[in-house]
Amino acid sequence: MKKLLFFLFGLFSILSISGQVRGNNIVVMVQPDHDEWNYVVGETAVFKVSVLKSSTLVNNAIVSYEAGPVMYADIKKNTVLKNGTMIFRGKMNVPGFYRLKVIANVNGKEYEGLCTASFSPEKIMPYAYEPKDFDTFWTKALKDARLNDLNPTKRLLSERCTVDDDVYEISYVNNTSNSRIYGILSVPVKQGKYPALLRVPGAGVRPYSGDTYTAPGKAIVLEIGIHGIPVTMQQSVYDNLLGGALNNYWDTNIDNPDKNYYKRVVTGAVRGVDYIASLPQWDGKTIGVTGASQGGFLSLAVAALDKRITFLGVVHDAMCDYSAEVHGVAGGWPHYFYKNTDKSLNDKVDASMYYDGVNFAKRINVPGWYSFGYNDEVVPPTSSYGLYNIVKAPKILSVYQQTGHYWYQEQWDEWQNFIKEHLNVK
Repeated sequence: MKKLLFFLFGLFSILSISGQVRGNNIVVMVQPDHDEWNYVVGETAVFKVSVLKSSTLVNNAIVSYEAGPVMYADIKKNTVLKNGTMIFRGKMNVPGFYRLKVIANVNGKEYEGLCTASFSPEKIMPYAYEPKDFDTFWTKALKDARLNDLNPTKRLLSERCTVDDDVYEISYVNNTSNSRIYGILSVPVKQGKYPALLRVPGAGVRPYSGDTYTAPGKAIVLEIGIHGIPVTMQQSVYDNLLGGALNNYWDTNIDNPDKNYYKRVVTGAVRGVDYIASLPQWDGKTIGVTGASQGGFLSLAVAALDKRITFLGVVHDAMCDYSAEVHGVAGGWPHYFYKNTDKSLNDKVDASMYYDGVNFAKRINVPGWYSFGYNDEVVPPTSSYGLYNIVKAPKILSVYQQTGHYWYQEQWDEWQNFIKEHLNVK
């Protein structure tokens, strides 16, 4: 009995300790000399690099670093920081972002820090251009999809229901009679008419939990998947699909607008608005759309293509300004043309313009909240800022310079507050 108690105590102790692991004792700090990380073209940014252990400098720290325009570093060096610090200077002569990335090797382990300075970011303009038949293409795509009745299904998920909301797994027909979109729907328990929010997903293949946290009992929320499969299966099913049939789905038929994987994704997201509008609980007035990364792109597309959308929230928007990388400037994920030397490149670039967030953003006329980080290595700030600059509708920019492809608590709170304000549920 004593041995069993000792074993259980030891196991509990290990689990407790492992559950509290947080951060690293060794930190590589890269600091610019301007508070907001913003500079004017031609100005010199001064970066201070510090390698710290327990918040004190590490003498003779071995580091490698690269610096230059985001994604196109033109300086790569190795050095030893005798006193644990160094000063680095960089500048740009055109609007854009300049990144210094430092990797320190301490006791055989690598630690990374980076800082990305902007140079006249308000002057960044996208390289994306518009196909002549862009509007015709998407009008036809949606018209063809809507020839199919939604034929919705709804299954109560009693274990996910709350005091305020009933939660369902739903599905509806997308662009063909045998193609469906699945999602999680949260509807206030109390009878009445409510505003609605469509949540569109970031890249990947995963299950979804639904949203009962944004406006409990005060709004309808539909969170959708994009792959035409149920969204409540075991994680292993999605892992197998991502490694198999859906591996690199974002690259599927990028040279053919009609067969591009995202054609049914975009129509399916817009048909999510059709589904919400069919619900008797919808108030007939307010539908917002929001998402991050791939979901940022989908938010732009839905807001551009469906005039029932009344607001949107866009976080580190992917899939914007692909063609910038043909010109040696950082474009958006999935970076189709980064250092690409394919002979058929021009045709692929032309085809990609039907799926460039920039061309959707030009057509948005409702209020939007746009947020991203300068240190994002997946969706570079160059493409996000360029996208923001061409939006003509009412807009709010909220930059969290230090964030990468994630968000801070304060950023999340601001995002949620914007949504609740425009749902009028504060």
